[in-house]
Amino acid sequence: MYNKDKIVKSVPQKGFFGHPKGLFTLFFTEFWERFSYYGMRAILLFYMYYELHDGGLGLDQGTANSIMAIYGSLVYMSGVIGGWFADRVWGTRKTVFYGGVLIMIGHIILALPLAFTGLLISMLFIIIGTGLLKSNVSTIVGDMYAENDNRRDSGFSIFYMGINMGAFLAPFVVGTIGEEISFHLGFGVAAIGMFIGLIVYYVTQKKNLGLAGIEVPNPMNAQEKKKAIRNFSLGIIAILVVGGILYTTDNLTMAIFSLIITTLGVLIPTIFFIVMYRSPKTNKDEKSRLLAYIPLFIAAVMFWAIQEQGATILATYADTRTDLTVGSVELKASWFQSLNPLFIIMFAPLFAWIWLRLGNKQPSTPKKFAISLFFAGASFLVMIIPAQMSGGTELVSPWWLVLSFFLVVVGELLLSPVGLSATTKLAPAAFAAQTMSLWFLTSAAAQAINAQLVRIYEAVSEITYFGTLGAISIVLGIILLVITPIISKAMRGVN
Repeated sequence: MYNKDKIVKSVPQKGFFGHPKGLFTLFFTEFWERFSYYGMRAILLFYMYYELHDGGLGLDQGTANSIMAIYGSLVYMSGVIGGWFADRVWGTRKTVFYGGVLIMIGHIILALPLAFTGLLISMLFIIIGTGLLKSNVSTIVGDMYAENDNRRDSGFSIFYMGINMGAFLAPFVVGTIGEEISFHLGFGVAAIGMFIGLIVYYVTQKKNLGLAGIEVPNPMNAQEKKKAIRNFSLGIIAILVVGGILYTTDNLTMAIFSLIITTLGVLIPTIFFIVMYRSPKTNKDEKSRLLAYIPLFIAAVMFWAIQEQGATILATYADTRTDLTVGSVELKASWFQSLNPLFIIMFAPLFAWIWLRLGNKQPSTPKKFAISLFFAGASFLVMIIPAQMSGGTELVSPWWLVLSFFLVVVGELLLSPVGLSATTKLAPAAFAAQTMSLWFLTSAAAQAINAQLVRIYEAVSEITYFGTLGAISIVLGIILLVITPIISKAMRGVN
């Protein structure tokens, strides 16, 4: 079994902007994975609710938004599967590669004219594939740094910038092709992006990553393998039985399914916390850090509940409520999906420099989370203004969406890379990859909740919707700020 020092020493520590050389491999792997995912996502909502004669599936907007939220929730919920396979079966390196292959297959299926059936099959591949890949790439990033390496937060910020470079380009390439030529051709381009990412990862991993991600941290013995196979089989059978009963009794509706996903979005992370806390493999200090992680988890769920609506509520808003003509330029609704990554690309280096400059004097993790909630709340509160000015019916200036996306990005830079870094530091050793999966469950829980919120959006005024969620975020930020000393103490020396 490799210790932390041996793993760190096996990775070339200089070679990518003063960071470990392996950051290059993971930076560009995630760049292309996010290009494929966000390219697909930029047009998927429109593909679902555009009419058949426009190349879409003809679903109503409410159903399409609900499916998008459920899809997003399941994508991140499947990180539990990826974390488990990395910790118990393959190790993070192999798990990442297998996940990328499944994602590529899912996008290829979307590129084929298989209508709603193709959509469902492709979702299954992409959901499982992203679960295998997403959290484990971040875990390998953490493996390359020593515990007390002050470059860690900066390294995650650079890694996060790579993610967003792919996400920025995707709507302009995939989105434009999808809206102008064919949705299926756009999905095909997304598949090519994932293929390029797999090549980069496979060719450079051995030289750049050393021992990072090779080891299986908590391998199963023969008895545990039999138990895992039995539990997996029983789980599949249970899902099929429940699904069959709901279908035959005409209760398998979108409302029921979204409610099930919302329940799972809350229940799964709760079970996760309990299992890790009660495990004999978790020592006293690790138990304390897990308790400190709970309020951070709740704060992150609130943040992502607002941020992720950029791909649902605000995407629909861009398509139906926004004046897309700016001078002589005709904007595409999908292009607004590039705003979030654009602002991150612009400001991530600034935040990385600030954390390096401040060193040990930078704000604690709980304080950063609290401030991020203030910005998330503000991003929704500003949307009250165009709602009031337009009366909820007239087309509004696209600059309101630009401002909203900008504010939430400032919050994201305070929360997301910092949350990734904090998770690698707070994770119990025996549950390293699974704890990273827990971080991505913040997005799963948020989007599971959003599956219900999109229904509320259709029933209330824009002022009520944006105002209420914005205010809740700010109040939660204040509470987190007040209890920061308690959280910091429970983190046992982790900042």
